[in-house]
Amino acid sequence: MQLAFCLYKYFPFGGLQRDFLRIALACQARGHAIRVYTLEWHGEVPAGFEVLRVPVQAITNPRRNEKFTDWVQQDLARRPADRVVGFNKMPGLDVYYAADPCFEDKARTLRNPLYRVSGRYRHFSAYERAVFAPEVHTEILLISAAQQPLFMTHYGTPARRFHLLPPGIAPDRRAPPNAAQIRAAFRREFSLEEDDLLVVQIGSGFKTKGLDRSLRALAALPEMLKERTRLIAIGQDDPKPFLVQLHTLGLGNRVSILQGRDDIPRFLLGADLLIHPAYNENTGTVLLEAIVAGLPVLASAACGYAHYIADADAGEVVPAPFEQAALDRLLAAMLADSENRARWSANGLAFAEHADLYSLPERAADVILQGRG
Repeated sequence: MQLAFCLYKYFPFGGLQRDFLRIALACQARGHAIRVYTLEWHGEVPAGFEVLRVPVQAITNPRRNEKFTDWVQQDLARRPADRVVGFNKMPGLDVYYAADPCFEDKARTLRNPLYRVSGRYRHFSAYERAVFAPEVHTEILLISAAQQPLFMTHYGTPARRFHLLPPGIAPDRRAPPNAAQIRAAFRREFSLEEDDLLVVQIGSGFKTKGLDRSLRALAALPEMLKERTRLIAIGQDDPKPFLVQLHTLGLGNRVSILQGRDDIPRFLLGADLLIHPAYNENTGTVLLEAIVAGLPVLASAACGYAHYIADADAGEVVPAPFEQAALDRLLAAMLADSENRARWSANGLAFAEHADLYSLPERAADVILQGRG
């Protein structure tokens, strides 16, 4: 079959983008042709992929999205595909991968009512309705069970169109047999002494992921603990606002902010704690990546995958509604307690052995290739 995949932007370090690539590769491995429509592609193009950079521009994102949709639909009219799979909400999809939470629910619960008279609201609401309306036939690949009732409440989407996927953790995130050697080499490279503590925050979109909260929690550590602790944040985003914040907080050389990179498993093995106090997060794949690497996790309850931390007993969750003081207390307690960190690490490694955390690409390919329900 000829499969067409649509996403606005591809870069190697985004969670949605990595899921797209692994799903497309899973479909290709079953013998199907892959065509990709995108506005931007950064990074290598896999062998056999036809990548079309859609040549449209606009001043606003909504207008750009509409031009993108028109161009893609015109090209598909000339060169049809057997399935059209979208990783952003848009009209004309056979299958939609629900990486983003329900826009309508956020617009009605988190925004001023005046927002709903804006052109931006009308565009994103219409594009979400084009996927979830009851008369539409788009099959929905769901990665957060908590989102299904929201979509059903706002749109009346039939339950049969939802397909809940297991997580899709890349196998290379699991701790390898030589994890101790990798950790030692990593800590030498980053000049970390035996008593030093390294906290990592990993994920593009520093504002949404709560890097400001992490910096405040680091600044609030007791002085003796703060002297031993470093934070490395990694992600594809503008670091400038956070560089200002960390200097205002007096953190100076205690914090490094790095661009997205492809050696994340080394950081998971070399660190002592993953922090992820996101404001909102549909899933939070990095939480599971840390757990299976044996790295204890501290995350906010806003993360869709936060329940896995409790399931595995591999860290702590800041309850909702979020309070900065609770994050501050938990970070200090976790860093000060080496015995509990060792227990959480062992629990995470044990959880990685038996839980289904890896089959998302294959299960998604099953739905894509079976066609409409």
